[in-house]
Amino acid sequence: MATLARVRTSTLEVAYEDSGPADALPVVLLHGYPYDTRAFDEVVPIVTAAGYRTVVPYLRGFGPTRFVSPDIARSGEQAALGQDLLDLLDALQLRDAILAGFDWGGRAACIVAAIWPERVRGLVTCTGYQIQDISQSAKPVDPEQERRFWYQHYFQTERGRQGLTEMRGEINRLLWKLWSPNWQFDDETYRRTAVSFDNPDFVEVAIHAYRHRMGNASGDPRYAKLEAQLAALPRISVPTIVIHGAVDEVNPPQKSEGHNRHFIGRYERRVFENVGHNPPQEDPKAFAEATLDLCKR
Repeated sequence: MATLARVRTSTLEVAYEDSGPADALPVVLLHGYPYDTRAFDEVVPIVTAAGYRTVVPYLRGFGPTRFVSPDIARSGEQAALGQDLLDLLDALQLRDAILAGFDWGGRAACIVAAIWPERVRGLVTCTGYQIQDISQSAKPVDPEQERRFWYQHYFQTERGRQGLTEMRGEINRLLWKLWSPNWQFDDETYRRTAVSFDNPDFVEVAIHAYRHRMGNASGDPRYAKLEAQLAALPRISVPTIVIHGAVDEVNPPQKSEGHNRHFIGRYERRVFENVGHNPPQEDPKAFAEATLDLCKR
């Protein structure tokens, strides 16, 4: 049974779900947008049954996680997500851990693995190397991919901010359906996650995340040094398993085919058949197996 706990960092009071033996190797499971910790509900029992501890945090702007001060910028930039993860490891006194995530969570995991590899025993990242090359953000991609990124373009506008504010439930449910066309989730499954979008900072964090990655919003100065490091696209040296859903309709599997160039350690890529953008919830057994393969190494 997971325990909901909270820990304070310099910027956040992070809410997280803790399961398994407290003294076992920790596995930190990291959700993305627009999801939450419920994505790992069927992964956690498999990992803890194998004897490992799981820590599943709510990212900034989601669920019960809160900023510690109204003066802190509600940044969603990649460096903020990566720093949040490192701060969580420090606050929980986790010397090192297995990191496994998708979407924003996979990005945070890639950042920590690249910049602080001594803190990472192994990495599971969905859709490949997720550190953003913001210097190329103004360069158009092929029209089909631009179509898939409609929501990112929408969020660049004040109309998009208002839309996400007023219709976050409808927009995020639509993204679930579009990104994972073979996933037949029901109303209750979505409702259990959608409550996390009622966080008072959800809209500001999400809008900033997509505007910053397209070069249309300034970053928080506290993360400037880390953003400069990420701009070099640092390679990842820790043992890594890349997962990609074969029917991911926002980042199709061919997008990660050449990502091995970003990894200089042990590397493996697994394509999950009939899975879209949310592998831990669409195929929890295969996601857990990948995570446990790294634990056992």
